[in-house]
Amino acid sequence: MKKLLLLFCLSLSAISYGQLKADDVKSFTLDNGMKFLVVEDFSIPNANMYLFYKVGSRNEGQGTTGISHFFEHMMFNGAKKYGPKEFDKVMEFNGGANNAYTTQDVTVYTNWFPASSAEVMFDLEGDRISSLSIDPKMVESERGVVISERSTGLENSPWRNIIQSVNATAFQEHPYHWPVIGYLDDMKNWKQEDLEHYFKTYYAPNNCVVVISGAMKFDEVKQLAEKYLGSIPAQEAPPKIHIKEPKQTGERRVTVQKDVATPYLVIGYHTPEAKHKDYYALSILSSVLSSGQSSRLYSSLVDEKQLATMVFASHAESFDPNLFNFYAAASADASVGEIEKAIYEELDKIKKDGITERELQKIKNQKLMEFYGQIETINGKSNNLGTYELFFGDYKKMFEAPKNYNKVTVEDVKRVANTYFRKSNRTVGVLKSNVDD
Repeated sequence: MKKLLLLFCLSLSAISYGQLKADDVKSFTLDNGMKFLVVEDFSIPNANMYLFYKVGSRNEGQGTTGISHFFEHMMFNGAKKYGPKEFDKVMEFNGGANNAYTTQDVTVYTNWFPASSAEVMFDLEGDRISSLSIDPKMVESERGVVISERSTGLENSPWRNIIQSVNATAFQEHPYHWPVIGYLDDMKNWKQEDLEHYFKTYYAPNNCVVVISGAMKFDEVKQLAEKYLGSIPAQEAPPKIHIKEPKQTGERRVTVQKDVATPYLVIGYHTPEAKHKDYYALSILSSVLSSGQSSRLYSSLVDEKQLATMVFASHAESFDPNLFNFYAAASADASVGEIEKAIYEELDKIKKDGITERELQKIKNQKLMEFYGQIETINGKSNNLGTYELFFGDYKKMFEAPKNYNKVTVEDVKRVANTYFRKSNRTVGVLKSNVDD
């Protein structure tokens, strides 16, 4: 153990030299409420721009499900200055690239570009934020695209089928109940006024955090932000999500029938939001259980017992209490019941005996190496700063993450396992070919 710790400390010392510090992040907020985080990094002549909009499927309601993901598509389909499909063409002509994604909590747009093209990037973003075209013809065209995406995803992904069913069963009242892609009947019936109201409400500058890292000076970023984004009017703050999921008081189970070669299993336990004090212990527990081939679940279910072809856990950041999930795909000769029992046996071992100090230190080392590895790149800097700003309430808490991981004890891991991995707190989903098996 001493040798392991010494090697880790030497490695950490080597990569920490010149690493990002809290003082390296500069911030300003435009008069319209749009907040900017800026990191100057001239290691390469490039920069990026991450725009975090605080809108996801949790902001939708019955009748408007899927609308957040829809706007992720619409944002590339033309505005006042740059018409349909021109956003990508202009960006690529100027050496840039982009992407976007929608989750339950946020919609994020990412731009990567040569720093010399920065003004064009600000112009592109200012255009689509201030005057996105919600032309009825384009709406119908893009509506068909997302409906097709939904159909294809459900048809081709067994995981999507069962995950949606587990979420819908685990959440009876909270909007995490519905899928990010939305319900088909809602997608077919969004009204023009729904779309216009949603865009005005959630794509307001005061509902957005922008993170820029790379070969740009702070003063240049501020000047361009004021020129291209400062005149966009703020809107009233979006309505708060006040619905809290009631405490689950008994195990819930759901079975989905689909033509699959072998069964799939998802088990979800309710756990707290990212700001909760148990976040770091739960994150470490997730890694102990399923990070790599030496993890407890992989070693037991895949290597030793050969019950599953894959097994893993996930515990992600969220605004509201969400699920700590386990996923498993059965091997050819195994039953779902055997896999489920084997997972509970591994959880019970931790609930009874905890984990070892060696396991804990190994995962802490992994977490810290991952953390410092991520913030070595301008992409990692922007993504992590924006994530901590939104999900943890302050980007400065990113710099407390190594300390918070290091504070977790074996007793903390055992405590959270006993607190949340209870039968009455779980929802079990099974996907298999014949429901009568």
